[in-house]
Amino acid sequence: HPCNRHWQGMLIGGLGLALIGILNGSLTAGTGLFVTLFLIRWFGFDYKQAVALTLVSVGLFWNGIGAATMYVAGANIYWPWIPVLLLGSFLGGYLGAHLASQKSNSLIKRSFEILTFIIGFKLLIGF
Repeated sequence: HPCNRHWQGMLIGGLGLALIGILNGSLTAGTGLFVTLFLIRWFGFDYKQAVALTLVSVGLFWNGIGAATMYVAGANIYWPWIPVLLLGSFLGGYLGAHLASQKSNSLIKRSFEILTFIIGFKLLIGF
């Protein structure tokens, strides 16, 4: 159910997302999961909406701004990976959105939970 959609809730939610954005710049991996969970818990989005918003906000804006910042800061960028990373990102986003529009919210939720567990486990064991 939609919640916290008044100006105070939007302000607090924006601050929460900004904090997650700071983590995104610090940790570099896994914060999209926090954004999705935050959108579900704080604003009451369903999984389909939250995943779609996360793909747009984190995938395009946060990562795009981070990449531009790294370039401006003079980081050593391995340019041959860029086309493959962009292709994988757009293809994965398209396929994910396509499947989400055809499958139930329950299946999307279960898939998200399994993927979150696998990624968390992989980050903990470090390979």
